[in-house]
Amino acid sequence: MKTWFHSWRAAVRIARRDAWRAKGRSSLVLAMIALPILGVSAADLTIRSSELSVSERLERSIGAADAAFTDPGFGGVAVFQAPEGDNAYPAKDVEDNVPWPSGTTDPRKAIPAGARWISDTQGAAKLTTVHGLLQTDVRELKADDPIAKGITTLLDGRYPQKADEVIATSAFLEKSGLSVGSTVSARNFDQPYRIVGSYELPDTLTAAQITALPGAFLAPYGKAAEKAGALAPGSTTSYLVQHAGGFTWNNVKEINAKGVTVISRAVLLDPPADSEVPLYQRENWRDYESSGAADAMLLASVATVVGLAMLEICLLAGPAFAVGARRSRRQLGLVGANGGSRSHIRAIVLSGGLVIGVAAAVIGTVLALILTLVLQPFLEDFMGQRFGAFDVRPLELLGIALLAVLTGLLAAIVPAVTASRQTVLASLTGRRGVRSTSKVLPVLGLVALLLGAAIALYGSVVTDQFVIVAGGSALAELGVVAMTPAIVGLFGRTGRWLPLSPRLALRDAVRNRGRTAPAVAAVLAAVAGTVAVATYTSSSDAQYRAEYSASLPHGAVSFFQMEEGGRDVPAVADAVQRYFSVETRADVSRVAVGKPGCPAWGGGAGCGQYEVMVPRANECPMWATTTDGSDPSEKFTAEQRRTMMREDWRCKQTSGGGGVYVDGGLLVGDARLLKVLGITDAGAAKALADGKAVVFSRPLVDKDGTLGIKQITDLKAAEKASAEYKPAPGKVSRIPTHLVPGAPKTYGLQVLMSPATAKAAGLTAVPVGAYFSTDALPGTEQRQKLDAELATLGAGIDLTVEEGYVSDDSIFLLALTVFAGLVTIGAAGIATGLAQADAEADLKTLAAVGAPPRVRRTLSGFQCGVVAAMGVVLGSVAGLLPAMGLRLTEERQQIRFHEQTIAEGWGGDLTPPYVPIVVPWETLAALLVAVPLGAALLAALVTRSKGAVARRAAT
Repeated sequence: MKTWFHSWRAAVRIARRDAWRAKGRSSLVLAMIALPILGVSAADLTIRSSELSVSERLERSIGAADAAFTDPGFGGVAVFQAPEGDNAYPAKDVEDNVPWPSGTTDPRKAIPAGARWISDTQGAAKLTTVHGLLQTDVRELKADDPIAKGITTLLDGRYPQKADEVIATSAFLEKSGLSVGSTVSARNFDQPYRIVGSYELPDTLTAAQITALPGAFLAPYGKAAEKAGALAPGSTTSYLVQHAGGFTWNNVKEINAKGVTVISRAVLLDPPADSEVPLYQRENWRDYESSGAADAMLLASVATVVGLAMLEICLLAGPAFAVGARRSRRQLGLVGANGGSRSHIRAIVLSGGLVIGVAAAVIGTVLALILTLVLQPFLEDFMGQRFGAFDVRPLELLGIALLAVLTGLLAAIVPAVTASRQTVLASLTGRRGVRSTSKVLPVLGLVALLLGAAIALYGSVVTDQFVIVAGGSALAELGVVAMTPAIVGLFGRTGRWLPLSPRLALRDAVRNRGRTAPAVAAVLAAVAGTVAVATYTSSSDAQYRAEYSASLPHGAVSFFQMEEGGRDVPAVADAVQRYFSVETRADVSRVAVGKPGCPAWGGGAGCGQYEVMVPRANECPMWATTTDGSDPSEKFTAEQRRTMMREDWRCKQTSGGGGVYVDGGLLVGDARLLKVLGITDAGAAKALADGKAVVFSRPLVDKDGTLGIKQITDLKAAEKASAEYKPAPGKVSRIPTHLVPGAPKTYGLQVLMSPATAKAAGLTAVPVGAYFSTDALPGTEQRQKLDAELATLGAGIDLTVEEGYVSDDSIFLLALTVFAGLVTIGAAGIATGLAQADAEADLKTLAAVGAPPRVRRTLSGFQCGVVAAMGVVLGSVAGLLPAMGLRLTEERQQIRFHEQTIAEGWGGDLTPPYVPIVVPWETLAALLVAVPLGAALLAALVTRSKGAVARRAAT
């Protein structure tokens, strides 16, 4: 034991001295190992510090309160809740034909006597700013109350003390251009409020929010909004309660019986067992937490990624250790000459990996700690939340650091074994000896390649499992890596057709496969990953392009404003016409039931909704309404459903794509909309002028040629009727129609009628948006000017500019190519450095016999280019396998889902899915041509033309 310890200590001292002497090479390897350790350690520190403890989460959500009481919206009926308080369900099962419980209740009725509480109300409003209007969260909370401590962090000024004072988040002040001391008001509400302080929400640093005293803003703002014809904004209120002893799980269940949910500090700090939670005992309740199989799959994926990353580093760093061993061969020979055994030689070279690994682990970990501390404010801003405590977990950092040590040792294993096999005489005289490559490794690689390809093929055409395809592809790639020495030998047969310099470079690479193969394998792995991702991305991009459904004709523009009765529609339409090159403008309106300011889909006091009716005879038999709520499609066989989907006009969907954000695709407008959408039916414009509705969906037209629109004013009665599977009560207006023949592309428009026709039918129309045809697509400057003006309006606008399909993958593919190029150049450069160390005697001989100085540069460049070219060619071929397997798997899955959709009668597009496999020729061209050529030129440029002429070594 003592002898072993002393021999390793001596080996470590020698390795440390050699590493210090070769600072450049040591720094290169150290950086390759330390950078991943730095990144992973910093990520671990950041993630752990951002993961809040239960106490920290409670402090940011309920402050110093013992609990928060909220109304779940079930009308006060008893509920079951999850211990976290974020999920609740009526305690009593809701029977068929009975409406779902809804309504409000006052949580204060459940607050025990003697408890102290404050209210926390949250809503929203459009506030005036320097730039116009800004949609802002509004909170009413006595923020300086001890119960609220921790919810907000005051940055400047003071908390509000009067009803006309507010505090604002720093994000709001930045976006609005206001500051502490400024006044702010809301749209439709002229009451000014003075900003007396700025604060931040530790959990949402980017939130634009103001906080007023309870009852000081939202209630008067709602009254002013209703007076102006708009709806009062919705709000939610919770009650932060302090009570001696807190609230146990039994207390929470008692409060649930009163229809109130509770977020309890005591329960979250000491949660009950699942068996004690009534909600979890419900028959149909599902636990959506990740399963053990999913966790195991995630762990396997992480382990695979880490393993492949370590393999890549080992392949890159291994030749560098081989360079060190080659240049230290005389020293290693002296160790052998003085009685050292092969194990001592291996220990010295392995110690080089150990020293570099330990240094990389220490440097990477220390830098991660320092950088995370220094960059903490920037990381918090990027993540949008403040850290809790700076959480350092020594065992996790130690495990990450051990990966660096292990990587260094693994990278040095092959050079260590190779160096120990050199005879003492060969090491002292500098002779290379006879090198033979392993015949077992290529066989194992071939077996792994065939087995991996079979697994990937099985996964893609039989099981449709992505994991099996990915696992088989990874195994096949490892097999190709193991076969690299033998494949390099095959490349050598092409040398007979090459000129002198590339022939010498290729011969040298083939004869010294021990240093060539790792570099080629490193390039192969990086390029294979790049080609696989690039092929999959290009194929997906081609599929998305084929599946793309235009929202409008090319170059057309549209916008919709669904809120506040479309009061900003004229201003927005004028702005679009001012900044864009508009050819035709078509203003459109929507049907509103109730007050003009009612939302488009109903809801709110005095608001209803409408329904574009489908006559009973025109309903698809598979989707017809039944009196008992049963699924009518179950009455038909799969073949019958397929036949109806393909042949029955009632079951064909004719939306035409696009997006019209109103019920039934019903818009009120004129013939200019038809022109913008490119609808050329001659009778459509005349029908609009004659007071008819233009209809593009045949099932909507009744047998008498009319269209039915039902106005539903009593939403509670409609909800009850829906629960009983009956039609909703309402007034039906019948409108004569013109059915457009054929199936023109309408971009979501189903029905168009003129304002006069809508008025005659008793329908109220309110502005909702506009469509525009343009002479040319708007440029970036025009878009920016329009966006700036829309921001001053503060309107919620859905603006669409139809530019056709635009791919976002070009930059990503370029980044992949650059990454693969850098790895290729690095690996080839390391192999070239080792080749120069090996071939120094030959270069001196060439110089001695009169070879021009450029030969050294040329040979170096071709040596680097040969390694890069071999790796790129092999990697390009190997990378196609996983991409093709994944795409074939996707094709099978999508075809199966498509067939199931038709067989079950779910509707949708009847066209079979298009899942192409597209080879990214641009990326391959850059990898196959530009990268090897660039590597060769770079190696030639950095190589010295003249080397020192030395005497011939003794033999």
